[in-house]
Amino acid sequence: MRKIALRLKQRKVIEQKEDVYIIKTLTTFRNYTFSFRVGQEFEEFTKGLDNRHCKSLVTWQGNRLFCTQEGEKKSRGWAHWIEDDKLHLELYCENEVCKQVFKRNALPQGED
Repeated sequence: MRKIALRLKQRKVIEQKEDVYIIKTLTTFRNYTFSFRVGQEFEEFTKGLDNRHCKSLVTWQGNRLFCTQEGEKKSRGWAHWIEDDKLHLELYCENEVCKQVFKRNALPQGED
């Protein structure tokens, strides 16, 4: 499974509908979508990723969306921000950090 995951090219889509944010992680193998309101704690089940149950809270810290998660592991969460036309993602778990950078793609015609 890890070999498959290493070869996947992810696509991130972040939408905002009024005060609700929707983050989609899309691949040809598996998709994951979740939604939240900034500053409002929510129950999250990472089905299809690592199948964890946790409580998540997303806040703004400067220009970054920052999420803290309470569950099986300590000091777990992520941060998203845009810099130089790229979407940055840092995933935190205990003392480890995983960094990903996504290039911006133009929207297909007819999409806003």
